Amino acid sequence: MEYANKRVDSLIKKDAKIAVLCGGMSNEREVSLRSGKNVLAALKRLGYQNTEIVDATRDSVKALSEGNFEYAYNTLHGKYGEDGCIQGLLEILGIKYTGCKVKSSAICMDKEMTKNLLYANGLNIIKSVCIKYNENLDIKKAVSGLNFPIMVKPSAEGSSIGMSKVDTLEELERALKIAQKSDKKILLEEYLQGTSITVGVLEDVKKAQIFATPILEFRTKTLWYDYEAKYTEGMTEFILPAELDETLTCKIQEMAIKAHKACDCTGVSRVDFLIYNNIPYVLEINTNPGMTDLSDLPAQAGAMGIDYDNLVQLVLNTALID
Repeated sequence: MEYANKRVDSLIKKDAKIAVLCGGMSNEREVSLRSGKNVLAALKRLGYQNTEIVDATRDSVKALSEGNFEYAYNTLHGKYGEDGCIQGLLEILGIKYTGCKVKSSAICMDKEMTKNLLYANGLNIIKSVCIKYNENLDIKKAVSGLNFPIMVKPSAEGSSIGMSKVDTLEELERALKIAQKSDKKILLEEYLQGTSITVGVLEDVKKAQIFATPILEFRTKTLWYDYEAKYTEGMTEFILPAELDETLTCKIQEMAIKAHKACDCTGVSRVDFLIYNNIPYVLEINTNPGMTDLSDLPAQAGAMGIDYDNLVQLVLNTALID
């Protein structure tokens, strides 16, 4: 493996003042705090001693503007941290930051917009419709082109929050009321029972190279990969690398990079797929993958010889991407 037992070079001076952005105001706050704690510890081990946590609430605007930070390592998830909002603020403040920029963050946070771009770039997507829920909505008419079961997904939410699998119109109405608490715009997508996988996409700034990680397959003890399965130890079996033949593996990795580029992502992303009848469908793109002990990206990177600290260094270097 190219990265096995090799240290990733730092492109940022060790005395740089770095803010690790975490917490935030989304439903994924607790996950983000766990990511931020891990990243802070890694940066300290890497020699970046002038690094501190900044909890990205409304009060953090003052902390960022007055803190003389040169860089921000973004470990925020969900609204305000992964949707272009914090990225825009950092742009205004002149603080370089890791990962995807304003446009790609906003695009990928919106599931409908993401699917439209993926489809326009020739990538397979599952049949779906997007609605704005209200009490006057003719639900039967809205889903007339879809087959049950249906996955109900808030269009701009992460970590499977607000999602439901439904089998009937009655269940769908209840699920819509739950989803609209997270987002008024809701994606309704046909449920296909296939193999759930995810692929990390990373950028090596020094080599000017974008590459895909090994594919991670997950088999859950829940009906689908929901919040409980993602963040409760023992609820999901991880197969890494996924049990796929070489041809399909290469195809999916190429699709992940193509999806990353199609949505103008930079630095790092994680692309989720479903394989149904041996056809891989892109589900969504995560522009700020989790960095907790149970997160997918660190495991995927580790499978190709990039340990946690080297992964953090790779991602930190992406702050230099214009």
